[in-house]
This record gives sequence, structure tokens and C-alpha cells, in this order.
Amino acid sequence: MTETVSVWGKADASSGKGASDENFPVGSFLLSKELRPHVHAYYAYARTVDDIADSETLSPEDKLARLNAMEEVLLGTREPINRPDAMSAATLRTSLQQTGVPFETATDLLVAFRDDSRGTDYKNWQDLLHYCKYSANPVGRFLIDLHKETSASYAASDALCTSLQVLNHLQDCQKDLRILKRCYLPTDMLKLAGASESDLEDGRTPPRLRRVFNNLLDAVDDLNKQATTLPAYMKSRRFRMECAAIVELAHRLTLRLRRQDPLAGRVALTKTDATHAALAALRVWS
Repeated sequence: MTETVSVWGKADASSGKGASDENFPVGSFLLSKELRPHVHAYYAYARTVDDIADSETLSPEDKLARLNAMEEVLLGTREPINRPDAMSAATLRTSLQQTGVPFETATDLLVAFRDDSRGTDYKNWQDLLHYCKYSANPVGRFLIDLHKETSASYAASDALCTSLQVLNHLQDCQKDLRILKRCYLPTDMLKLAGASESDLEDGRTPPRLRRVFNNLLDAVDDLNKQATTLPAYMKSRRFRMECAAIVELAHRLTLRLRRQDPLAGRVALTKTDATHAALAALRVWS
């Protein structure tokens, strides 16, 4: 067996997730037709490295080896082989070279996915923010740089992306623990509320755990407030509309998680939420 085969392995690392599992649009029709292939290349790469970190069949060592190999292909220090994971990195490398978008928007993601592969604990809110800085914020910065928008919008974009990541953690908190043996709820918040990870195994949220959820949603409210400024930065009308729609969806999912129980069933956006997002997009048309 060659070194290349041993790194990439033979098993499919896919988690089975795709665009239909996302809360928010991926390369939607609001984005410029010319830019959509680059958005899809970035999404395919991000989905692949996420799938590797979330694989139930790979060992932590194998996950890290594959992520490192993906980075080497992305940076051009390793030749890609004809596998979907390697080719997604090679395709994104070409895209980044063509568009001039910084490679950090892709390599930063690997910081978070390496943490996932190792099983990192999150002791406090700052630890969780650090994770989101690498797992989510690069996505917004990629889109901003792809559209040649101002870096002054980074802070509002980071707030929105971090909000979306925390909301996703709350949606999937039970599944993350059961399947991935992973908990993103800060340890100090659990301890202060008298809650524990084992509470996530229940069929409904006990009051002590509800306090943790509400504390996190309070922090998300602050992020959402900062994110409301994002559309105003955008010169591109279509991208401005996309940003306004996603900001609205973040607000609406936050409200749903306040009112619904993520342990009783996955809290998801509805057609009504989509309608409100479309109206928000129309309001920033001019």
C-alpha cells in the first residue's frame, strides 16, 4: 500500500449531510450567476472537511491525517488523487487562485475541524467563540472577499456567522452528543445552572438546561443585533439582499429556539420564516 493510499484511505468519510440539511441558503439564486461556481467549490470543500471531522468510522488520527492532506492539496504541496475529498481541495485551490480570495478563508476552517477531530472541550463562552471564529466566520469572509466588498463589514459578518453556528449547536445538541460524543455547551454555563451533559439525553429539556439554552440565546441576540448592520455595507444589490434574508432567518430561528424544545425534536425554520426572509431581502432592494 502506498503512502498516498494510506493517508486518504478507502472508507467513505461522508456524514451524509448535504445542502438540504442547512438552515440557510448555499449559493442561492440571489448570488451572481458568475460567482455561484466559486461558492459551490467552497461549499463542497467545507462540507468535505466537516464530513471527515464528523465521520463515525475514522479514528481521530485518521481524521487529522486526512485534514492535513486536504490542506496540502489546497496549498499545492501535495498532488491530488482521484478522490472526491482530494479533488474538492484541488478545485477550491483553482477557484481561490482565479478570484484572489485569501487561502485563509479555507485553511482557517481546518483549525476548527481539527478541534472536532480531537474532541476539544469548551469550558466557557470565549472557548466557543474561538471555535466559531474558525468554523463559521471564514464562510462570511469568503463571500465578502469574493464579492470584492469592504473589510469594514467583517465584524458584522463574524457576528452573523457566529450566531448561525451557535444556533446550529443548539438545534443539534442532542444528536451531537449521542452520535459524535461532542458537546458545544460551555462547561461553566452547565455547572452554574446545575445541569450536565447527561441532561441532553432526555426527551425534553429540564428547567436547569433550559437556563443554559436561554443564556446562550441571550448572547446570540447580541450577535444578531450586531449582524443587522451587515446589509448596509454591501454595494452589490443581490448580495445585500442575500445578507438581509439570512439576518432575518437568524432572528427567526433564535425566536423558535426560545419557544420550542430542541430535545423534543429538531427546531427548524418554516415556510413562514422563508417568507419573512424574502420580505427582508426586498426591503433592501434599492
